[in-house]
Amino acid sequence: MTTTTLAVLVPLLPFLGAAAGLLLGRTAPGFVRPLAVLPTLAALVLAVIVAVRQGGDASVTAATELTPTGSIPIELALYIDGFAALVGVVVGLVATCVQIYSTGYLREDPRYPSYAALVSLFTSAMFLVVYSGDLIVLLVGWEVMGICSYFLVGHYWETPEARAASIKAFLVTKLGDVPFLIGLFALATDAGSFRITKVLATVAHGGLDHPTLVALLLLAGVAGKSAQFPLHTWLPDAMAGPTPVSALIHAATMVAAGVYFVARLLPVFEASSAGMVTLAVMAAITMVGSGLAALAQDDIKRVLAYSTIGQLGYMTGALAVGDRGAAVFHLLSHGAFKALLFLAAGVIIHAAGTNSLAAMSRMSHLRDRVPDAYWTMTVALLALAAIPPFSGFFSKESVLGAAEHITAGHTEHAPGAAGWTVLVAGLLTALLTAAYATRLWLLTFHGRGTEAPDHGRQPLTMTVVLWVLAVPSLALGGLAYRTLPDWFDGNDLAPTLTTSVLGTGVALAGGLVTYAAWRHLAGLAARVPLGAVAAHPEADAGLVEAEAIATHAPAYGDVASAPDPADPGRLLLGPLHRHAAVGFHLDAVYRALFVRPVQAGASLVRFLDREVVDTYVRGAGALPRWLGAAVRRAQTGNVQTYVSALLAGTVVLAVAALLVASGA
Repeated sequence: MTTTTLAVLVPLLPFLGAAAGLLLGRTAPGFVRPLAVLPTLAALVLAVIVAVRQGGDASVTAATELTPTGSIPIELALYIDGFAALVGVVVGLVATCVQIYSTGYLREDPRYPSYAALVSLFTSAMFLVVYSGDLIVLLVGWEVMGICSYFLVGHYWETPEARAASIKAFLVTKLGDVPFLIGLFALATDAGSFRITKVLATVAHGGLDHPTLVALLLLAGVAGKSAQFPLHTWLPDAMAGPTPVSALIHAATMVAAGVYFVARLLPVFEASSAGMVTLAVMAAITMVGSGLAALAQDDIKRVLAYSTIGQLGYMTGALAVGDRGAAVFHLLSHGAFKALLFLAAGVIIHAAGTNSLAAMSRMSHLRDRVPDAYWTMTVALLALAAIPPFSGFFSKESVLGAAEHITAGHTEHAPGAAGWTVLVAGLLTALLTAAYATRLWLLTFHGRGTEAPDHGRQPLTMTVVLWVLAVPSLALGGLAYRTLPDWFDGNDLAPTLTTSVLGTGVALAGGLVTYAAWRHLAGLAARVPLGAVAAHPEADAGLVEAEAIATHAPAYGDVASAPDPADPGRLLLGPLHRHAAVGFHLDAVYRALFVRPVQAGASLVRFLDREVVDTYVRGAGALPRWLGAAVRRAQTGNVQTYVSALLAGTVVLAVAALLVASGA
């Protein structure tokens, strides 16, 4: 088969698997799991073959016109360069791991057939985004992912949290998709085509008439899809869905789509200095804000969700300084260790037997009960914290190195201000990342909360996947930074001395300070009985709140116990903790600025419709109705009444005639 044929089959196989799974889910349930796993696995194998054949050389391109449009044509086109080939492999790997993992995680779920089909469709849509060479076809995959995320996040639709989270995810991402669609049309109008190759050729020759407008419109969609400030608020709430869905959305699909889109069309954004500075500021706010929020979360999945937002900020930061190689390098590395983190968290939740035990402050004795999750999550957290020699160190250092290179001054790709913004925010985020990663590890595996019931050993399909993903989390960075430049633009991705020392130093400082705070609070809690915490002179707000929560233990359902009081996040953040815990009240701001005005406008429209329009309509119909009633009463059908009325009328007319005659 040709490379083009294989590339077409990559998104087609999961799509056919999804269709077959939906059709046979009820009639032949025994085929559901094979139809979920095998097409996705086959797509992974084909994606690897496509990557090997492409080899980082000339792009694989092919196109056929879908239908005549009379103006700008829409084509079913492929455009597979080094970026697309490698991202396709990561998408296939993560999707296959999620499908295999889900066969154990959701083995007793009655809605597993529809779930598996939606995951396959989700995977097919992301492959379409990665391989598409036409912006409209890319948009189709982009929107199909949004629909699938709505259904998958709301999989547990019986719970109000899942229903609200699915609606929020859909609406917030659609809010960004509207300007994104306008930006695509504006870009195609300037370039005269939706083909990516023609768009890039137009940019290279300075043919864009409105580069800043196009860049800002497209960034709105990127911010929504990749959960960047200010459209990031949907992602933490999306944790209400099944944990494998969280791994799929966070690791290699959905949120990675926005970053990948900017990387593929980076020259379009580089044509506007304002667009690049906006991208840098967006990345900086996202990185620092998400790091602070992650340090204040108690739910393990929300910590990882804010972590994803911050790591995506690193990727957009690399793009803001014009280095898409560093951005995609971190995308590949992050896809491996973030999928591992979420799937290991799923093992922890599965061991407890309920999603309600995701609170880290109520975990205890988990190291011995889930050893596979313990060791693999430790590897993934070290990669997340960018500790050498784990993969996250090399990819994150490539981002910081690219930013440091730009700080020397304005280049043809990015302004110097963008470099300083990304570098300072990246170093501060490295400190925060190591802090919340250490906190997660301590509270989850060494916590002092209540031990949950032991639900036995986890299915083999879940634990094997963890070890598979642990390999790239450990070794991908060290192997990739030497070979990836040949697949990208040739830029050096090797760590630089300055940023390596600074980045590793602040990461170690963040981890050590968090550990010291945890030891201090654990020692204090051991010395002071819980009932005397509030009165103890060394007690901090976190311990006082732990005692207050303990007095309302029934609210915690089957875990009638106080949370672990040794939470270093409260001590480290101090008065900032309560604001960071709720995402710095951004949802409240949106409710005040957008939700309440829209609701007030809807109430006004409803009032006008009911009290004004309906009143007018009812009044317009009342007068004929009254006249009709009067006429109907006169038509009694009694002949005597008619004769009497006729005589009375005759008399009236006669009298009137006499009066007129006498007056004349």
